[in-house]
Amino acid sequence: MVSNDLGDYGYPAGPSARWPAADIAASWRRELPGVRTGSIEIITPVWRIAKVLADDRRRTLASLGIDPSTLDLLSVIRRAGPPYELTTREITRRTLITAGAVSQRVARAEQAGLVTRAPSTAWRRAVAVKLTQAGHALIQAAVRRLLEHEEDLISDLTADERTALTSLLAKLEQALTGLPPDQPAAATPHQGGIPANADQADRPIPKRTAQAG
Repeated sequence: MVSNDLGDYGYPAGPSARWPAADIAASWRRELPGVRTGSIEIITPVWRIAKVLADDRRRTLASLGIDPSTLDLLSVIRRAGPPYELTTREITRRTLITAGAVSQRVARAEQAGLVTRAPSTAWRRAVAVKLTQAGHALIQAAVRRLLEHEEDLISDLTADERTALTSLLAKLEQALTGLPPDQPAAATPHQGGIPANADQADRPIPKRTAQAG
């Protein structure tokens, strides 16, 4: 169960977050006649849901012993398939963060024994990053538990509702980014999935030993 305590963070997650978005829209139509308020009933719930899900994922990852930026790094390498190795340039392209941020993440993960770095056999002067046994075990266990948990969060949606929502969200994302669905957005200094907590990102990862996963 996701906590619905959004705290006192101001719009859209402050005390007004408990008001139905339709009531907020109606209030602004009354107070500012002629102003277009249709977006309130779409964007306000999206903001609220994003806040709840982001907080829930951070708590879940903390309980699993992995921070968002490390999850992002290990996941992109694991999804690549055997031999579970990517160059730093490819990691940058796939995670949509800067090369400097990738370098920092890789250094932290290497220090924790989750990845190794070596010259790439595919491209000269490129650096390959490969999962260690410990890194492989950690990401497998974390992703399994995370996806099971998040599947429960959307369990109230029927199959038809999920299909419709997936289509609508993809359409809205495409409209906002101006890119076709199969083209990623330009790289930014932020994590592509859940933004990493700044304090957490700078914290050393505990050294891990290989575990069965």
